[in-house]
Amino acid sequence: AAMHIQEKLECCGIDTTDHRLAAEKFAKLMDENPSIINRLAALEHRRWMIEKILKGFIQVPTLDLIYSGSDITTHDSSNKWHVCLVPCNETSQITLSDWKSPAKNHPELELKNASTEVYEILDMTGFTSMMPVSRAYRRVSVEGCEVIGQGANGKVYRIDPDTVVKVYLNPDSLADIEHERDVARKALVLGIPTAISYDVVKVDDHYASMFELLNAKSFSKLLAETPENIDEYAKMYIDLLKLIHSTEVPAGQLPDQREIAIGWTEFLKDHLPKEVYEKLHKMMLEIPHDDHMIHGDYHTKNIMLQNDEVILIDMDTLAIGHPVLEMGSMYNAYIGFNMLDKNNVLSFLGFPYEVAEAFWQKSLALYYGTDDKEVLKDKENKAKVVGLIRLLRRTIRRNGSPELIEIYRNELCKLAEQVDTLI
Repeated sequence: AAMHIQEKLECCGIDTTDHRLAAEKFAKLMDENPSIINRLAALEHRRWMIEKILKGFIQVPTLDLIYSGSDITTHDSSNKWHVCLVPCNETSQITLSDWKSPAKNHPELELKNASTEVYEILDMTGFTSMMPVSRAYRRVSVEGCEVIGQGANGKVYRIDPDTVVKVYLNPDSLADIEHERDVARKALVLGIPTAISYDVVKVDDHYASMFELLNAKSFSKLLAETPENIDEYAKMYIDLLKLIHSTEVPAGQLPDQREIAIGWTEFLKDHLPKEVYEKLHKMMLEIPHDDHMIHGDYHTKNIMLQNDEVILIDMDTLAIGHPVLEMGSMYNAYIGFNMLDKNNVLSFLGFPYEVAEAFWQKSLALYYGTDDKEVLKDKENKAKVVGLIRLLRRTIRRNGSPELIEIYRNELCKLAEQVDTLI
């Protein structure tokens, strides 16, 4: 028990290597909350149980074994059983299930700010499913760091040549982080090149995911530094997009973007002329269900080039759906967000509007395999409908610029006269 004093102090919120200061803080804590000693005793018992379980011990199979010799015994090291593998307040007859649920008699017990080593042991042995356990997260600073990626839910910073960190905008984002790690793993298994987070840290009051990306540059940075290579970058960009869109996802593994887009449209019922809304809604409903993967936020800050391999990042928007739903978000990144101010793209993606427009047009031509201007204009209009539905809803919900709302509304009214289907 004495070997783990530092961890026990950390569980009490005392994080210091100064033994005198730690003793003073603990004494004060004991004065204020004497019952803490019982909680620490329970914690020590559970630590001891974990140690025994990791060594292969089980609870005594039958009480008769305690009396098998001339003396009463509590354990048998050769046969690996121990009578004390039970909840720490157990006094009645011992059952085999007791040691499997050691927290059941202490529903109020919660372990906070466990060190990484302690948390990993608790998680590995299943104790995190028996009682609330929260980790103590390492703190990282992004002050002065380059923003290499940006999405709807966070920003990605390079903190050193080998490491990037994605900081989530929502301060309560642990569920979002777990979701992104989960879908990234699924994408990797399905053959999509992506980075998997290896640690969760805190940046100020926000949670963040750590990734290893050696010698990687975003396509935004590449286009900003060498725009003369735009054709090469557009081809790599679309090659990855086609791989994503050709990947069929097992049922139920990812959200359905079609359902989400129908919700965007229905939000606008009272914000558009009746006939315009009904036509847009009808076209959205006619988009067929599609089990193929889409990224949902596919722009040049979310695509990295690492040692000649194109890698997808910012996976929290991963979904299934028809390609037109992807094209709508791509249109927004390069064109839609910049309708009122063409300088927006420079601050968002890092290159001027002229480059963004050219990259979008080249991407359309490569994706659909044609240079026919009429065909490409039709494809762009379909993407524009999806993109502007999303932007109009977003701007209204955020109480955005009335001028911008009017621009999006007018554009959608025009498109409703030109477009009869989104597929």
